[in-house]
Amino acid sequence: MYATQALTHVVPLAAELDKNKVTPGVLGFLVFAALAVGVWQLMKSMNRHMGRVNFEEAPEPAAESGAPGVTAEK
Repeated sequence: MYATQALTHVVPLAAELDKNKVTPGVLGFLVFAALAVGVWQLMKSMNRHMGRVNFEEAPEPAAESGAPGVTAEK
């Protein structure tokens, strides 16, 4: 069944809705649930990747190395 055919079956149902009681319905819930599952999977993946990061700060270079802008303390 094509999308245009499906819409032609849904359009008559829209006239029966009470305009004061329109809710997101099942489709709204499914979209929200899919977004929630997607965010959960992204957070799980991010935590896994952050756990693999091995960050060690490099020690500061010695002042005697002659780097510009570095002054030696005495």
